[in-house]
Amino acid sequence: MTDSLRPVHVIGGGLAGSEAAWQLASRDVPVVLHEMRPVRKTEAHDTDKLAELVCSNSFRSDDAEYNAVGLLHEEMRRCGSLILRCADAHKVPAGGALAMDRDGFADAVTEAVSTHPLITIQREEVAGLPPEEWDSVIVATGPLTSPALAEAVRVQTGEESLAFFDAIAPIVYLESVDLSKAWFQSRYDKPGPGGTGKDYINCAFEKDEYRAFIAALIEGEKLDFKEWEKNTPYFEGCLPIEVMAERGVDTLRYGPMKPVGLTNPHKPERRPYAVVQLRQDNALGTLYNLVGFQTKLRHAEQARIFRMIPGLENAEFARLGGMHRNTFLNSPRILDSTLRLKSLPRLRFAGQVTGCEGYVESAAVGLLAGRFAAAERLGQEISAPPVTTALGAILGHITGGAEAETYQPMNVNFGLFPPVDDKIRGRDRKLAYTRRAMADLDGWLKG
Repeated sequence: MTDSLRPVHVIGGGLAGSEAAWQLASRDVPVVLHEMRPVRKTEAHDTDKLAELVCSNSFRSDDAEYNAVGLLHEEMRRCGSLILRCADAHKVPAGGALAMDRDGFADAVTEAVSTHPLITIQREEVAGLPPEEWDSVIVATGPLTSPALAEAVRVQTGEESLAFFDAIAPIVYLESVDLSKAWFQSRYDKPGPGGTGKDYINCAFEKDEYRAFIAALIEGEKLDFKEWEKNTPYFEGCLPIEVMAERGVDTLRYGPMKPVGLTNPHKPERRPYAVVQLRQDNALGTLYNLVGFQTKLRHAEQARIFRMIPGLENAEFARLGGMHRNTFLNSPRILDSTLRLKSLPRLRFAGQVTGCEGYVESAAVGLLAGRFAAAERLGQEISAPPVTTALGAILGHITGGAEAETYQPMNVNFGLFPPVDDKIRGRDRKLAYTRRAMADLDGWLKG
């Protein structure tokens, strides 16, 4: 039957596009995957690998019982996710999080997709709307959609695409960290996948050091915005470190620099005033990224200011932070319940361009788009996951659950799920969400 099927075209070889292509091919539907790199580069990517991680190397919490994103991990594993399979195979210690060696992960995804007999990769930019003869298309171009395609979609839908800034955190070499001041520890000594409970490097501030650091962040020279970027809002879940500093002197102490769950062995008699955490970034353990330190500071300023962090006085940076504009659709208004463009149903959208926020959420929407397109191509009934699952909650949010007038990127969270019994509280309430989700997911997969 495969020989008689027309291929589904997937535009974009990031997390969502790679996952969508894999889901299609796993159901014996041929795929043409169009990836514009390296023919056309982006502001954020360094390589031409599929599923390159351009920001953090973490998929966040892997706790499937008490955390919504951990639940999403497990649901995707049960759905045969390529992205989760490769992440698990290349995980590095990260406390309770699932983090991976970014090069090993991208290599594994690229190898799996490029060697699948039903997937053809074409390195080219799709400029404008796809040709009419492509009767089934998944647009998974991510937040860095090419201008020509983005403009064509805007004209087609009559909607202005929203936009926000996304920022990339710096990476330092482990050997340049002063461990006579810094120390290894996860918050509350919690081990995660492949971890030991000592998965982060911690750099502690005294009060005066912290105040001086905050002042330097605020006063540091920032990147100038291009004219077309100046009115673009930030996404609240990925604010530059200096923007958070400007919101109040203690904002960072109650955010990414909170000192809770940590004991400085060099000064055990008192709790640190604030702490910067560094997370392992590669399998060798030679690189660590500054957690929550997305930035739009100029490179020279980054090196100067971040060396004010105790333990990083002589830090050598493998990569400094960066800044780029991300765009996403007003999905609740323009997409139907199976991710098709209402005004042009041969097009489906997947990944961050739909307004789901986060690596895992992006791949999850790619997984759903691939399954929906496969069922459509095979003449089967399209079955959406129950809204009680993490997959169903994300899908429901971006295809109608959110208010179109105020739509903003959203990570998966229990607030997107139908409520459980109000009498259940605390951790038991989270467990009720996840147990219900797994039972309902299993029923969906068997149906």
